[in-house]
Amino acid sequence: MAQDFERTKAASISNDSSNPTTLRTSNGDDAIVGINVANKGTSQITVTILIHDGSADFIIIKDAPIPVGSSLQVLDGGAKLVMQNNDVMKAYCSTASSADVWVSAVDDIST
Repeated sequence: MAQDFERTKAASISNDSSNPTTLRTSNGDDAIVGINVANKGTSQITVTILIHDGSADFIIIKDAPIPVGSSLQVLDGGAKLVMQNNDVMKAYCSTASSADVWVSAVDDIST
C-alpha cells in the first residue's frame, strides 16, 4: 500500500500564546515525520509548538531559540510524533510575522 505523504505550512505565525497558529488538524492516525521552523525576522526569536488533544495542550517544544536567518528542525534522528483523530498542532513565536513553519506527515498510517 502506498503511503500518503502530506505537508502543511504556515507563514508568519502568531506571536499570541492565547491564539496560536493552527498547523495541522489530524483526520485519523497521522505520523508527523518533520517540523521545520525558520526565523525570517531581524532578531532572535523563540518558538513554542504544542498539540491540543481536545481537552489539554501538550507541549512539544517550548520557547526554543532560533537565531536570525536560521531554522530549527524540531524532529531529528528519525523521531516521529503520532497525532490521532482531531488532535490539533499549533505554534506561536515571540515576535509577530518572524517565523514560517513546515510540517511533513504521513496521513492515515493505520489504513
